[in-house]
Amino acid sequence: MKKTRLRRHVRTAKYIFYKETLVDYKEHIWTFMGSFFGIGLLGLLHSKYFSPTDNLFLIGSFGASSVLVFGIINSPLAQPRNLIGGHVICALIGVTIQKLIPGELWLSSALSVSLAIVFMQITKTLHPPGGATALIANIGSEKIISMGYFYVISPVLSSAFILLLVAIFFNNRTSHRSYPKNRHWFKVWHRYKNKNQLL
Repeated sequence: MKKTRLRRHVRTAKYIFYKETLVDYKEHIWTFMGSFFGIGLLGLLHSKYFSPTDNLFLIGSFGASSVLVFGIINSPLAQPRNLIGGHVICALIGVTIQKLIPGELWLSSALSVSLAIVFMQITKTLHPPGGATALIANIGSEKIISMGYFYVISPVLSSAFILLLVAIFFNNRTSHRSYPKNRHWFKVWHRYKNKNQLL
């Protein structure tokens, strides 16, 4: 009796291990293509406006976003509200704190990241890479710091929006990839568009 139960548990464990380690090549190809085009496009656009060091910081922040929006597309943290809202809120907080406490880098950095996390929680836009966006507003080069609130619009908002468009395109190429998770806003948009066409 014990041996039979043990064999059943071993078979179940083998099956679960087998299912968890299956490689879906199509999934990986679309993940690669989406993240490659998303980050490549951001890098190309930003290389015209920032020094190579700043460009690396920016790609670092959005590189982490790419892991979410292309690698785990059904995660609540990867959804459009979180991607755009998280980055924008964190950029606003980062710039504001940098302006209020310009001379104390350790304090402004710690305060920016901590407040960014709390405000993302309050607004339900939690997106972990946003913490890096808030930090960059404080530790970036003089050029980034001199941008002030323009940093929120470009590169942060524009980059998040570009990444979102690329994610929507590449994450809906196969039948078992669907992004965003809750596509209710697509239905609302189509209803609104059709209603306006009838008028």
